[in-house]
Amino acid sequence: MTTESILLIGRNTRNAHEVLEAHAGRLSRRSVVDDVEIATYESEPIRGLKKKFERISADTVYAVPMCAAHSHDTIDGVPAALSYVPGDIHYCEPPGQSPAVTEVIEEKGASLIPASDDVSLILVGFGSSSKPYHRQTTDYHAARLREQSGYGEVLTCYLLQNPTVECVRYNTSKNQSVAVPLFLTRTEATESRIPDELELARGGIEYADPFGAHPRITDAVHAEVEKQRALAGDDGASAASFEAQLTRTRRPVATDGEEVQR
Repeated sequence: MTTESILLIGRNTRNAHEVLEAHAGRLSRRSVVDDVEIATYESEPIRGLKKKFERISADTVYAVPMCAAHSHDTIDGVPAALSYVPGDIHYCEPPGQSPAVTEVIEEKGASLIPASDDVSLILVGFGSSSKPYHRQTTDYHAARLREQSGYGEVLTCYLLQNPTVECVRYNTSKNQSVAVPLFLTRTEATESRIPDELELARGGIEYADPFGAHPRITDAVHAEVEKQRALAGDDGASAASFEAQLTRTRRPVATDGEEVQR
């Protein structure tokens, strides 16, 4: 009998284990697959994940990078580390671009300031000067929120590219603003860098928590697994996906005296 597992992968940030456990628990209760596991790493995905991955016994594994958008880690180190999983790997998209996440952002903002024409909603992404994934995800949700939310304006800003977080206060045209960080877990960025650059102490901007263990994030992960399961029935579609190409082309290399056997 073929067994299936979901593998939730995240960086070991301040509350990552707690958040991933919450999503894993919901997925387990839904009986989506036979088993749900979590794996976290500190800074080097291959070094931090190899031993955990080698022990996974399921025949088919749906590996989900638990973050808002692809990063250097999720397009290089994580797919390389997945080569150590003995079973058949289906590498999933991060859940951050799911339509369900738009609802989470809107709810997070409204919990602090109800939407109105006199309120600005600010989406804060990590950003990257070389990779488009965070900007694509942030722009996707901003476009949807401009159409469906009741905010007077929806602005985007980033830690690592323009428009920057430190400038967004001066770009708002409304009397009140609420900023929502597009991060799954609490990090140094969400707890220190973003609040400092938003100058929260000056007032005028409310600041929401990251997505965390919100049930709609679980729904986004569930939907992505079901999508990958459906694609697996169409070998061409599954093999052509961006994530499938990553798991085919990314492989560990011998570094720091470690021997690579796969």
